[in-house]
Amino acid sequence: MADLLRSAAPQVLAALVRRYGHFDSAEDAVQEALLAAATQWPTQGVPDNPTAWLITVASRRLTDLLRSEQARERREAQAARWVLPQDWVTPPADRRATDSDDTLILLFLCCHPALSPPSQVALTLRAVGGLTTAEIARAFLVPEPTMAKRIGRAKKTIKDSGVPFAPPALGERDARLTAVLHVLYLIFTEGYAATSGDSLHRVELSTEAIRLTRLLHRLLPDDAEVAGLLALLLLTDARRAARTGPCGELVPMQEQDRALWHAESIIEGIALITATLPRGVPGPYQLQAAIAALHDEAPSYAETDWPQIMLLYDRLLALADNPMIALNHAVAVSMAIGPHAGLRLVDDLATDARIADDHRLHAVRAHLLESIGDPAAAREAYLLAAQRTMSLPQQRYLNARAARLDR
Repeated sequence: MADLLRSAAPQVLAALVRRYGHFDSAEDAVQEALLAAATQWPTQGVPDNPTAWLITVASRRLTDLLRSEQARERREAQAARWVLPQDWVTPPADRRATDSDDTLILLFLCCHPALSPPSQVALTLRAVGGLTTAEIARAFLVPEPTMAKRIGRAKKTIKDSGVPFAPPALGERDARLTAVLHVLYLIFTEGYAATSGDSLHRVELSTEAIRLTRLLHRLLPDDAEVAGLLALLLLTDARRAARTGPCGELVPMQEQDRALWHAESIIEGIALITATLPRGVPGPYQLQAAIAALHDEAPSYAETDWPQIMLLYDRLLALADNPMIALNHAVAVSMAIGPHAGLRLVDDLATDARIADDHRLHAVRAHLLESIGDPAAAREAYLLAAQRTMSLPQQRYLNARAARLDR
């Protein structure tokens, strides 16, 4: 039942926002309807049309909230505008057919450019993903009141902006879709490689990102970058089970047991990117998916097609000035040409303030220094990388690499 409620939540919220506006009050009303369903359905049974039931209950609750608000503001006369229409109890077939469109509009709304990226992520997880404030707070290791304030501010920003619940204008759609894809990518990345805490993964986040991206792909099947992002997430997540050992310790790709990689996700991801790449000039998510496919298809780390990966990173760098892409490019160069060439690129990146203090840069540099036979400098770089990360599995791995060089 939890899956049913989670999948229905964005449709219900979208229906209320489309009719009433009042994003913040509508979201509260939907949460109360979900709570009522979780309480009543186990004993009374699931309704024939669960979404219609939730819309009815949430609409009635929202009507009460709005009436109360109008009473406090001495504008009771306006409350009549929000009386629930009679045909809302059992929505007609054409209204049910708009559920998917509503979910897409809701995604666009949550990724409104007026919101900061953290607020876009939080609001998307809350409104479209159906995660509770407590779940989102736990995922990002912040107190629940802090996350509640962040979500509250995001909803207020949406309300104050006066943006109607409607698809963005044609000229805005591409830019807004770019924000949607970026938010889904951020959610997945935090779930796949948590920035802090005692676990390398936050599976609920990476799973939710894949679910939402799969939904977006169903809504926009002809968009190549949407397909590319879905392929990238599937191909990357396929390696998750092999990334940690029995005690949760980090296992780098070169040491992973590839038999643990999820074959079905790899097959689906490769099929997606294979069908997408010939459509035209590939975007960044398609290129990253192509790189992930080369990793997943390789029988071993050493047998990976590193020259091809290096070329793909060259094309990515031509599209975006992204220091993390540049760092990954340096790794590919070190494997395709040699560690000295990769190290020169990493040293150049160390002057980029956007990544200079990132533990990943120092970890790559440490590995390359070790590869060229400079254990003392490598040890220093591993320790520096360990100091720069808040992820306990990463810290343990990097400190262990440094300790090994003491021997």
